[in-house]
Amino acid sequence: MRGMVRGLLDELTPGRFLRRHWQKRPLFVRRALPGFRGAIGTNALFALAARSEVESRLVERRGKRWQVTHGPLSQSRLTRLVRSNTRAGVRNWTLLVNGVNYYSAPAENLLRRFSFIPQARLDDVMVSYAAPGGGVGPHVDSYDVFLVQGAGRRLWRLARPRPFALVPDAPLSLIDGFRAEEEYLLEPGDMLYLPPGWGHDGVALDACFTCSVGFRAPRGAELAASFLDYLHERGLPDADYRDPGLRAARRPARIGPDLITFAGAQLARIRWTRGDVEEFLGRYLSTPKPNIVFSPSKRRVSRIAGKTIALHAKTQFLYLGARFFINGESFAPRVDQRRALAELADRRRASGRRLARAGLESLILDWQRAGYLRLESGS
Repeated sequence: MRGMVRGLLDELTPGRFLRRHWQKRPLFVRRALPGFRGAIGTNALFALAARSEVESRLVERRGKRWQVTHGPLSQSRLTRLVRSNTRAGVRNWTLLVNGVNYYSAPAENLLRRFSFIPQARLDDVMVSYAAPGGGVGPHVDSYDVFLVQGAGRRLWRLARPRPFALVPDAPLSLIDGFRAEEEYLLEPGDMLYLPPGWGHDGVALDACFTCSVGFRAPRGAELAASFLDYLHERGLPDADYRDPGLRAARRPARIGPDLITFAGAQLARIRWTRGDVEEFLGRYLSTPKPNIVFSPSKRRVSRIAGKTIALHAKTQFLYLGARFFINGESFAPRVDQRRALAELADRRRASGRRLARAGLESLILDWQRAGYLRLESGS
């Protein structure tokens, strides 16, 4: 871990970074990743934007007018825009593609450089390709983000957190009357960390790539709604309402007190324990996004000894105590199997021989067939 973050956070250890900067103040690191030019090429990025299962957006600005086109986007249209970058009328545009780490090994490797943050909080790598003048305007995010500059240069202007007013009727959540207090010019390999709530506006000075390493920040209402769904699946208390002593209504539209009492009593019967919360949270945090689909493997394997087990980039594998969670599924392995599985979850790679010795060969082969992981040569 120390080797992976050396230089990434300048002279800071992960612990010092978390204490001094995480959700407190920005951090700019010059040459955080020396030699870094991006996580994916232009043609490959355009090809991803053309796929229906990939989330993408094309943002164009003409003066003070903004236009947003959601994917899938025509690859030929994007190619024509690149060829037209020298014409002033088509310079101010940017393409944003989410989840690039699911399809690009360099993007996945970049995401895992930030594994000093718990995996339950890691989200994905969004890659933007911008023509000169391109950007998405001044805005504010509710989550942490590391902005890693690939090829080209981008100027970032920042404003401290405050209740920002938004531009009315804009297709993007743009800050109205944005006034920057800090500026950072990012060149290839530079990195800027932004805590939630900071206003920021990034404008490409050249045709450039920027990788945004984002983090999950579940909102309370989102958690509550999903937890209620979980309780419903588990089974809620049920009863039929009866009112044998019902009297003739003098005010028919009024909700009677007996019905309110009955409803209150039934809702009060809903119970949950800390164990329920842990089970729900593990499933919730490991459940893939709706657009993520696993392709079952056609490769039939009977043994895993001599192989290296590597989790698919789309796979989220977490654990808490005796329970493990993979892509929304929950299970409790034997005590003697937990250490090997925890190693696979933490490192996202493990020796097939070690997993086989723990009696996990059948489970690993099931996951391989489901597309959750792959078997590589060598252990």
